[in-house]
Amino acid sequence: MVKHLAFVFALLAAPVHADVADVVADHILPGYAAFAQATADLDRQAAASCTADTLRPAFQTAFDAWMAVQHLHLGPVEEAGRGLAIAFWPDPKGLGRKAQLGLMQGDPAKLTPEAFADQSVAARGLTGLERLLYPTTPWPADPCPLIRATTADLARLADEVQGGWTSGFADQLLTAGAQGNTRYLSKAEARQALFTVLVTGLAQLHDQRLGRPMGTFDRPTPERAEARASGRSLRNVLLSLQALRALATSLTEPAPQTQAALGHAIALAQNLDDPVFAGIATPTGRLKVEVLQQAVEQARQAALAEIGPALGVGIGFNALDGD
Repeated sequence: MVKHLAFVFALLAAPVHADVADVVADHILPGYAAFAQATADLDRQAAASCTADTLRPAFQTAFDAWMAVQHLHLGPVEEAGRGLAIAFWPDPKGLGRKAQLGLMQGDPAKLTPEAFADQSVAARGLTGLERLLYPTTPWPADPCPLIRATTADLARLADEVQGGWTSGFADQLLTAGAQGNTRYLSKAEARQALFTVLVTGLAQLHDQRLGRPMGTFDRPTPERAEARASGRSLRNVLLSLQALRALATSLTEPAPQTQAALGHAIALAQNLDDPVFAGIATPTGRLKVEVLQQAVEQARQAALAEIGPALGVGIGFNALDGD
């Protein structure tokens, strides 16, 4: 009897793998469908009226939808540079604005859908559209043609990514290890790919979305925060944390240490009243962001210690790793 109870308790304590199918069905496919819908709505509104005040709410909705999937650096979004074209950030050399100025004042033929798809990724996507809808300095010409080219291109990209998932890539993840699947040779490879997405997403939050505006104590750089012009630097951090928690939940349950760490980081972000990290320039404000950054790292370490072993995998190659 004692042995039987011990066995039952061991089963109850063991992690239950929600695994790849739940991630695809509950997290990835709905996320990309929502992003495709939001960008299509944005493009329709731009066709009707391309004034900044009119388009800003739809832009914000589309950016929210992107933050729900932007951590998914695998599959169709990584093909043909789609991810960079959707959101080219950081852009420390200001390549995007320079390219947009050239398009705005150049040959209108470059704004046709076919030609615009070949333009610099720095001039396109959500970051390009943010510069057009929230200009920090006046544009020298009417931005409307470029706005419409950008929204149409963004909607096309989102549709292609969603279509790539529904017409093949989802099946490749779901049939990992099956005969004929040359991308994922085992179920463990598919789990590893998704686990790598989770851990890399937390690292990107720590190093980029929080690290870039942090700068150093002597030289804070809040002006380097993501989406600062549209006032959503902190919002992007919060939405990214929430999306990564959803991924972790779909991938493995229970994972109490990881969930607690992510919940703590989310609570800190929700209570941080600093939309564009302007407070980083002050000692008190910087300390608050440092605490949030540390919480993100603690969540990453918890995932490494808890979810990786539960899945039987480590970190694999990710598109953010570089060559």
